[in-house]
Amino acid sequence: MPLQPHSRRTSGGATAAAAMAASRRPGRRCGAAGAAGSGSPCAGREVRGDASFRWSPPRTDSRGATSWTEASAGASIGFPCCGLGTRGRRLLAMAPLSTRLLIQRGRPKSNRLGKIRSLDLSGLNLLSEDLDHTLLGRLKQLQELDLSDNQLETLPADLGLPHLHVLHCANNQLSDVTHLCQFPQLEELSLEGNPFLTVSDSLKVTFLLPELRKFNGKDASTTRSKAESLNRELTTRVATHWKKFMAALSPEEQAQAQADFVKSAVRNVRYGPMSLSEFTQWRVRMISEELVASGGTHARETDMPEGSHKATATQQPRARPVALRRPGDTLLSLSPQKRMCTSLLAPVEGSLVGSDSSQLEPLHFLQCHSKNNSPSDLKTQLWACAFEPAWDEGQAGAASQTVATCGGEAVCVIDCQTGIVLHKYKVPGEEFFSVAWTALTVVTHTGHKKRWNVLAAAGLRGLVRLLHVQAGFCCGLIRGHRKAIATLCFSPTHETHLFTASYDKRIILWDIGTPNQDYEFQASHLLTLDTTSTPLRLCPVPPCPDAYLLAGCEGGCCCWDVRLDQPQKKRVCEVEFVFSEASKVSGQRVDGLAFVNEDVVASKGSSLGTICLWSWSQTWQGRGSQPTVAVVVLAWLQWSPTILAYFSLSTCPDKGLVLCGDEQGSVWIYDVRPLLAQRSPPQTAPQAPTQILKWPQPQAMGQTVTKTMVNTVVANPAFTYLTALTDSNIVAIWRRGEP
Repeated sequence: MPLQPHSRRTSGGATAAAAMAASRRPGRRCGAAGAAGSGSPCAGREVRGDASFRWSPPRTDSRGATSWTEASAGASIGFPCCGLGTRGRRLLAMAPLSTRLLIQRGRPKSNRLGKIRSLDLSGLNLLSEDLDHTLLGRLKQLQELDLSDNQLETLPADLGLPHLHVLHCANNQLSDVTHLCQFPQLEELSLEGNPFLTVSDSLKVTFLLPELRKFNGKDASTTRSKAESLNRELTTRVATHWKKFMAALSPEEQAQAQADFVKSAVRNVRYGPMSLSEFTQWRVRMISEELVASGGTHARETDMPEGSHKATATQQPRARPVALRRPGDTLLSLSPQKRMCTSLLAPVEGSLVGSDSSQLEPLHFLQCHSKNNSPSDLKTQLWACAFEPAWDEGQAGAASQTVATCGGEAVCVIDCQTGIVLHKYKVPGEEFFSVAWTALTVVTHTGHKKRWNVLAAAGLRGLVRLLHVQAGFCCGLIRGHRKAIATLCFSPTHETHLFTASYDKRIILWDIGTPNQDYEFQASHLLTLDTTSTPLRLCPVPPCPDAYLLAGCEGGCCCWDVRLDQPQKKRVCEVEFVFSEASKVSGQRVDGLAFVNEDVVASKGSSLGTICLWSWSQTWQGRGSQPTVAVVVLAWLQWSPTILAYFSLSTCPDKGLVLCGDEQGSVWIYDVRPLLAQRSPPQTAPQAPTQILKWPQPQAMGQTVTKTMVNTVVANPAFTYLTALTDSNIVAIWRRGEP
């Protein structure tokens, strides 16, 4: 939970320590939240109850990561609205393209199509089939074409414009860029406002258009640099796969199996973030086909034209040394995408038991939330992170490696494998406290289904921002609370249902809806849950997520009935859970809450230095009609003896793990499967952690980062990557090695 900007907790007497702990309470920031949030502008329209909001296009920063920025109150917005929602108010489409229309809209003025060099066909509601290649092919001298603000889903493959240098296709419905290869002389391209185009398509463009210099108003060299880096690694991996594939075959089989190699390579060669899988598979297919065509004699490192390499050689920014591996190590020079270095293996106590016994190796330490992008910022506090859900429905449970993190005025989306910051969303004057993902299925006006992973982010201003990260859009915002939002989460069963919890002591359930054909949302207010203290953590109950919601609050652990078939739209806490059956004492802070499996809850804060495992089903069955119920404790886990609060815990249900950071920079890992399997009564003595990851103490700008507070620890479902967020503006990523 948020601290004052530069507050730090210190040890001392009980009174002093309690005062310092109180200074870290989220409620200390709420006084400014209302003022900051009430007048903040937004790229879209604010939502109160039922209203609509619109998309805005992204911008790309100097490191190649997509970056959005919102202006503070009283300033102008840093980018224009993409205008997708205005189509219904445009003039109806004119008659099909004709010679007369082209002459009217062409420049310079001429009665001959062959003399036109610039043509504006924007805002005509043109469909793809309206682009008559026979007619457009007569524009032999055309150098600039504007097709913005239409309804194009694809570009015909044979428009016949060999001298086209500038093409604007903003605010359409394009979903593919491969047909752009017909314009080999293109130097400037605009594709903003096409919500079905992704980062993968941006990388494809750099291969398809060798002369491209400006893309979406920005220098194309940064995108090209990222594509080249991925391409080099993919080329190496395809070549390695070729050797293994052919080594397993006899000479007779090799001649017949080369065609099968392409399918094998596309299926098995993997690298880079999941969000770029479309691009990487596309390139793997091209590289492997080239390798087969050459008979395996060579695989060129890249198909990037020579002109492209020259451009990047002169325009690529120099890598800036930003970190040391450890005290005493030499200075590292890293790629511009990485904000800090990859650290060596840190001291590790213990090892995981069972089938998952393998070391967790420190992989990346990133300083990507810095205020004003300052490398000396070691004070911005990071609060929440969440792994992106798998892209394909068939990948349910797959190992996601893309994580969203929030803290300060930024939300970052990071690929854990490479350490590249894929996207950065920035709002000056905001402080983000929570992020959550959902996967939406939308239908285009032609009936095509598209999957959108949407990221919700909220914080100090009391606003929820919905970010369509893959396409690089800020969907808009919902003004749901008068004060700061402490946490939010999506329903596990309804992809559009979002819970938001605020310091105004309310939890609201929203239905954000799905976008219509104009890409507008209709957000509706479903329920209001009143609390007697600030809600800190939210957990829909897995066996009945549509019926009950658990919340860890400043005043304890509470439960609400959230069934929508009940008439009351405003509800109070139905039952409060306490952790001492003898005293039935309530009012104890619960700042950590998560389900280990369908029944077992892990909670922290009610008892000093321990984490409690308790049974939801047994506790609920013994409730009766009592408003206060003692939980049925299954086990206690030993944790840090600190009296400081707001260290969030998380769980990895597929692996039976509980994770929590502490005030020393350590990560505590508990494999609780043996505890849950035992039938004997719970032991009174707390169980020791299975493993403790010690803080590796990296250096930044010559300054050693020691004993930082780890506010949040989250692992992906397969437990291949573990991400920790600190009080010192560091995103730490560990990778689990092979057993």
